[in-house]
Amino acid sequence: MKPRSERKGKTPPAESFHKLIAYQISEDDSAPLRPAPRERRWMDIAYRKYPYRCLPLVMANQYGWEILSTHHIRVSWDGTSKAKGLCVENLYGDGPLHCHSHFGEGVVTFQIPFLFKTPDGWNLMVRGPTNSSKDGIVALDGIIETDWAHSTFTMNWRFTRACTVEFAIGEPICLFFPIQRGVLEMFRGEFRMLEADREFENKFREWSVSRGRFLSGLEKGKPEVVAQGWQKHYMQAAKDKKPLAHPFANETSWTGQERRDGNHDDSANM
Repeated sequence: MKPRSERKGKTPPAESFHKLIAYQISEDDSAPLRPAPRERRWMDIAYRKYPYRCLPLVMANQYGWEILSTHHIRVSWDGTSKAKGLCVENLYGDGPLHCHSHFGEGVVTFQIPFLFKTPDGWNLMVRGPTNSSKDGIVALDGIIETDWAHSTFTMNWRFTRACTVEFAIGEPICLFFPIQRGVLEMFRGEFRMLEADREFENKFREWSVSRGRFLSGLEKGKPEVVAQGWQKHYMQAAKDKKPLAHPFANETSWTGQERRDGNHDDSANM
């Protein structure tokens, strides 16, 4: 696998980008929308921030966009299946409250004040923020065919037990990213023995020996290994904090960007 620094190319021209449009339905009803950040509080407070050494974890954190809560709310569930068994309290916040009980079964529903439009053949994967657990409640996943649907969708969380949870202002309540329809069906899984691909096997064996030697050196306290701390052959860009997703821009900003150079880094947040 090539290091991230080698896989990065130049910014593609503006015409090569797919457009993901978030139509704001009402002028006086919106919600903050941002590229998903790399940081997680539990990773920040971990010993020496070790979780950030895991590149797959950091990349997953940033994969998509988040919609943030516009209110500080307290939600309680009594464990019953009826919709009225769930109570939503608005502790603080202005504007329309996007959270309520609708489906029952301990499900709390967030209204999304946008109607999304993707190019033909592209869906939106909608779920909770990645690698961000919340005690007592879990986000439910959904896939929406936003290339043709002209209706809104809701973001739903389901209680795992009768309890009370809170969502703070600015806390992400929804994560979304585009997925191409039909791609999964194009794949066929197949089992093989590793020796069927000698080159692949040799690379794995080499890595495995190196990994075993390194772990043994740590266990024995070898100074040069302890000083190294961890093997960095996979995570070549650990300090790269640039979001994977581009910020949403208004239509005027997008047009201006296309005329300039296709760089979305200076886009205004929606």
